Amino acid sequence: MKKILAISILVFLIGYAIYNTVIPSNAKVGVTEGNAAPDFELTTLDGEKMSLSDLKGKKVLINFWATWCPPCRSEMPDMQQIYDEYDDDVVIAAVNLTSSESSVDTVESFVNELSLTFPILLDEKGKVNNEYEVLSYPTSYFIDEEGIIKTKFVGALSYDQMKKLIDDM
Repeated sequence: MKKILAISILVFLIGYAIYNTVIPSNAKVGVTEGNAAPDFELTTLDGEKMSLSDLKGKKVLINFWATWCPPCRSEMPDMQQIYDEYDDDVVIAAVNLTSSESSVDTVESFVNELSLTFPILLDEKGKVNNEYEVLSYPTSYFIDEEGIIKTKFVGALSYDQMKKLIDDM
């Protein structure tokens, strides 16, 4: 009887291990690499609503920035180039810390000056910035098609860095 019980327990444990390997549980939601990125919904500069969950199935670059940030300004042309080259394969969601701006007009002038065409999201209360634990600007998160954070990068990114991080996802 003890042998049968021991074999039954062993078979159960092996089966459980195989099940967890083949069908992993959902990733924990958080802002570190390997976690599922926290969902959010913000209004774009164009007045449309955009949520991270709407972008599932695509690679996403979330960039936290402000108009008063010189490194943010320096990386925006490269980000536009990435957006143009990857077309629908990569979504760039540029989250502006609107609560730190003098007005939304300042953001709009910045976007027009640099001829940016990717979505600009307005974080008017700083809630998403806080949730993503953004302490300095720019900060970027690279999220895969499953909504998992692959990389967090603090500081300005060059075109080559963005391209490598996207291609490695």
